[in-house]
Amino acid sequence: MNLYTVKRGDTLYSIANQFGATFPVLAAANQIADPSKLVAGQALIIPSSQPSPTRSILVNGYALPGIGDPALNGALPYLTYLTPFAYRARMDGSLVPIIDDSLIRRAYAGNVAPVMAVTNQRESGGFSSDIGHAILTDMDAQRALISNLAAKLSEKSYYGLNVDFEYLYETDREAYIEFLTRLVARLKPIGYVLSVALAPKISGEQTGLLYTAHDYEAIGAIMDEIILMTYEWGYTYGPPLAVAPIDQVEKVLTYAVSVIPSKKILMGMPNYGYNWKLPYVKSRAAQPVPLAEAPRLAYQQYANILYDATAQAPFFRYYDSAGTEHIVWFDDVRSISARLALVEKYDLGGVSYWNLNTLFRPNWVVLSEMYQVTKVF
Repeated sequence: MNLYTVKRGDTLYSIANQFGATFPVLAAANQIADPSKLVAGQALIIPSSQPSPTRSILVNGYALPGIGDPALNGALPYLTYLTPFAYRARMDGSLVPIIDDSLIRRAYAGNVAPVMAVTNQRESGGFSSDIGHAILTDMDAQRALISNLAAKLSEKSYYGLNVDFEYLYETDREAYIEFLTRLVARLKPIGYVLSVALAPKISGEQTGLLYTAHDYEAIGAIMDEIILMTYEWGYTYGPPLAVAPIDQVEKVLTYAVSVIPSKKILMGMPNYGYNWKLPYVKSRAAQPVPLAEAPRLAYQQYANILYDATAQAPFFRYYDSAGTEHIVWFDDVRSISARLALVEKYDLGGVSYWNLNTLFRPNWVVLSEMYQVTKVF
């Protein structure tokens, strides 16, 4: 696998000739719609004619209902699991339905295992500590939820279940472990694969609403697979940062593999960037940026793309028509390949993408150059 950083004066034709590649293959692999609009600092992948990775990994991808055909079709060949997101648990243990039939059918048609996701999100949006607390402490509600999950898994022919309970009260730590233990006891004997999404902790002593109730060691011993949400250092209302800086991701992995069997771990991979106005104002939201659109925005704004060696992430700055400065952090083939290399370094089970709803084809080219994708059927 070759990665190339565009220099001023380069054209896609000259780069293709330099590497003995064909122009159409290079344009398709890098999702370049207009080959005349390359940006200095933009990173490209030069696909191998015969990639031959030897390591096989699990690959999960979350998809929101309404995902378009290009994004879904582009992802399915590279997935072990497709996880429609998500059923929402109510306080009484009932479930808010989602439109997932088409995604389940498409998954099976593509030899991908569909996984049901359940969260403690409100119907109006956002995670609810109170919903989590009700489920974890009211045994009638908990039994109802487990029964409803078992029924829905069977009705929809799901392959497994992913639990994504976030912002749990710190005092619900033991109750969450007990809930997952009961869930496993009910669903594991009838053949379901069970996973859980956990916040990115760097120690067992880390406290806070995101972290305390996510006991890596105890939950890692219970569940089949652990999805670590190793992203959102840069987030909507946070200061401008790389979404998944590799130095911070490694801190999480170093702790995780010390208490969880490494092959159970799927490292989270973000499929988005953010555009912040400067100076940073906490109450002002950053705008999400699809990864394929970031170089195009840089071109439109006459901005060169730079690369942060510590975070292993690209970024650029520009001024809009009103004179306001912006900074955009995103991912490219360099940052993606650097993080994917951590799977081998830490002997992980694989990766999990949040989320698949925008297509970034270069990611899948990099993934296929580095690893084979495990298929469960």
